[in-house]
Amino acid sequence: MISRNLTIVLLILNTTFSFAQEKPSVEKTIFGIQTGLLGAWIHNESRLTNSIALRTEIGLDIGIHGNFSSTTTVLIPSIKIEPRWYYNLEKRIAKNRKIENNSGNFLALNITYNPDKFYISNQDNINVISTVAFIPKWGIKRTVGSHFTYETGIGVGGFIVLNEFEPDRKIAIDLHLRVGYTF
Repeated sequence: MISRNLTIVLLILNTTFSFAQEKPSVEKTIFGIQTGLLGAWIHNESRLTNSIALRTEIGLDIGIHGNFSSTTTVLIPSIKIEPRWYYNLEKRIAKNRKIENNSGNFLALNITYNPDKFYISNQDNINVISTVAFIPKWGIKRTVGSHFTYETGIGVGGFIVLNEFEPDRKIAIDLHLRVGYTF
């Protein structure tokens, strides 16, 4: 009788623990480097909730300007903060796909500051203007192996040109394709 009751209790506990699996979640923290056609960046993603991560990033954006007589290339520092909502983690788990290193589709609000404090250019006496951009965007991020990542994203928003007189507001487009390595 005791062994029968013990068997029933063990079966109930086993069933309970089998169904009490954790919800899919973004990584607690990720540190990595990325490069793309228009720059190189160092980034960190920190978990805020199970599906939201805060990405911070510093790097150099490449700017190209040309006319009939010359082409100017400039490297401009960029500082970004970007909350990301990874909205398909449960669906990826259900299809036995990876979510390591925050692999998934995301919606984000990209806030970028490009200061005019310094720049690297192939021309002398160019004028770099400080800007702040606010761009809602959609993207995907995938992991290949354990550490290599690629991501792409697109968004349309606005940016403000910062100067002494009055801020000038313009349209900004964010289209990126990056490859990277996470540590």
